[in-house]
Amino acid sequence: MPSVSPFAQLSTTYMKKKTSSRKSVKLAIIGTGGMAESHAQNFRAIEGCEIVGVSDIDAKRAAYFAAKYEIPHHFGHTDDLLDKLEIDAVSVVTPDPFHAPISLRCLKAGKHVLCEKPLALNYADAKKMTIAAKKAGVINMVNFSYRNMANIQEVAKRVQRGDLGEIRHVEASYMQTWLTSNLWNDWRKTPALLWRLSQAHGSKGVLGDIGVHIVDFATYPVGPLASVNCKLKVFPKAPKNRIGEYKFDANDSAILSVEFANGALGIIHTTRWATGHANQLTLKIFGTKGAIEIDGEVSSDTYRLCLGENVQAVKWETVKVEPTPTNYQRFIRAILSGKQEQPDFARGAEVQKVLDACFVSDSKGKKIKL
Repeated sequence: MPSVSPFAQLSTTYMKKKTSSRKSVKLAIIGTGGMAESHAQNFRAIEGCEIVGVSDIDAKRAAYFAAKYEIPHHFGHTDDLLDKLEIDAVSVVTPDPFHAPISLRCLKAGKHVLCEKPLALNYADAKKMTIAAKKAGVINMVNFSYRNMANIQEVAKRVQRGDLGEIRHVEASYMQTWLTSNLWNDWRKTPALLWRLSQAHGSKGVLGDIGVHIVDFATYPVGPLASVNCKLKVFPKAPKNRIGEYKFDANDSAILSVEFANGALGIIHTTRWATGHANQLTLKIFGTKGAIEIDGEVSSDTYRLCLGENVQAVKWETVKVEPTPTNYQRFIRAILSGKQEQPDFARGAEVQKVLDACFVSDSKGKKIKL
């Protein structure tokens, strides 16, 4: 069985235990970048959720977004939204550096908060957000969007109830190709991609952008990490490794050699140089009784299993699973029921602690205990 995270008790006890009599949720979206489109589309489709406001530091963009999604109110500042509009919850979809300050402002105002990943730029801020959520007694979640995949939910259940026996080895990867392909537009001409390569623009590189996902993906079924040894690398991409105001100094590739708290060893790696892979998450978990595999590029609702008689025969079967509620649905459901759901801020802080350790490990060239 996976070891228990030090955050586990906190994440299950910091909600005020009370039954909600609420029948609907008035929600506002903060930030109108690309990911906000997904938030708007998903929340609009949920019964019992009404998007009543939106804010963005670019007031014109907020107005455009509000018109596009038929949202009645729009603002150019978060404070105006919170002061002038009656809402129950917010969805924070700003650039990464603003996740912590805006979420803390909303928590202080007593709002339920769904925050995009990463929860913060560092563990100290993520922990502060977790404590603030506990104090506010509100529903809080971080949008690790690959929790929406039905197969990871089923795999986590099987591993945690011991179907695979004691876990010995884990291999996880997140591969993207946008530095070698124009599938998502030419990054050289696209500010929405360029900023992700520059520390001065708030980027933590591929590790902070999508590495946060694969760390959650790997440790959600197996349990927390005991140590990490990480190597980060920035590759040359342009003359003097910059284009205009964007200096390319944020990591492009990351390799994590890890040991889990339960004793298993693992490799977790991610890159934007994965030619031929638009957006692929893979996870392989090997135990004393069997093994299980996910390939997100193939399917989000199937996984491969080698168990029982198939272990000796070295045969795999493909297992189909039922759909799972999305993070958006779980967030609204939690507000209506008054019962905290996962992944919450405590989980976001736990993952952020791993990322912080990765940067320290890379700079010092040694293993870091967690």
